[in-house]
Amino acid sequence: MELHQARFWESLPDGKVRCNLCRFHCVVAVGQRGRCGVRENREGVLFSLVYGLSIAEHVDPIEKKPLYHVLPGSRSLSVATVGCNFHCLHCQNADISQWPREHRQISGRPATPETLVAQALENRCASISYTYTEPTIFFEYAYDTAVKARGAGLKNVFVTNGYTSRAALEAIAPWLDAANVDLKGFDEQAHRRVTGASLAGVLDCLRDYRRLGIWIEVTTLVIPGHNDDEAQLRGIAEFIAGELGEDVPWHVSAFFPTYKMLDRPPTPVSALVKARKIGIESGLRYVYLGNVVERGGEDTLCPGCGEIVLQRGGLRLIASRLEKGRCVTCQYPLPGLF
Repeated sequence: MELHQARFWESLPDGKVRCNLCRFHCVVAVGQRGRCGVRENREGVLFSLVYGLSIAEHVDPIEKKPLYHVLPGSRSLSVATVGCNFHCLHCQNADISQWPREHRQISGRPATPETLVAQALENRCASISYTYTEPTIFFEYAYDTAVKARGAGLKNVFVTNGYTSRAALEAIAPWLDAANVDLKGFDEQAHRRVTGASLAGVLDCLRDYRRLGIWIEVTTLVIPGHNDDEAQLRGIAEFIAGELGEDVPWHVSAFFPTYKMLDRPPTPVSALVKARKIGIESGLRYVYLGNVVERGGEDTLCPGCGEIVLQRGGLRLIASRLEKGRCVTCQYPLPGLF
């Protein structure tokens, strides 16, 4: 694929540029790349190095994103390029997210936006999910694909660390239907230590998602000794309920040692049960358990009558008692995209 000029940047003296795609706003000298490793300054012009280069394409259940209130039981074509603007110590996809940073190379299979849309349709997908790494860093590729996907009747989903700049998020909002946003803790110093990014930036981005009317679900990977204390869990739950809305689903998932965080044990189920209790006490209507087997932990209960309206197991829909987004028993309208 040919080099693709980047969006959201400005020229600075001495040939430098400032990238305004994410909330780091990297200043990039000639011949250098931003912290994502995939946007390079060539003679004073910023280019994306990953446009049209897919590193992963898989057909997943939408529940795997996880998105539980978006077209339950449907398939989503999941796509990614190499690179990420975060450097999370516990990254589950570090082999591709940190590839440009650790190898100084760009890898991927040529695939145009048209190719991805055709692949989604061929596999009877209802959406395309931009995921595995951080979709913000391949914004131009994701944007062009999203526009063509919408034209073909597909929905578009970001699975994101929540650090997209306001301008970039506003640009893609008309084409973006939903997002699952990671909220990795509620302590500024701990968040920076583990991700390299500001907690405040993520919270502001979540507010922007809500303001723009994009359906959001929030995921917190509960890590022993990092963010599993009651103060942080309650802070996250109260932030979601108070600023995003009580109908925003919160997914609390189990951590397993990986990448550069091998000194922590796996998350016990009891920690997730505690988080769920805190979430419900804070006013959240939908709190889900992830990465563990716990009876009822993935089910959606109707707030109107208490019946199970969406039953799940192993990140898959087992049974639905919804009709046109409403509980068949009491006609309560479940929030989300149905």
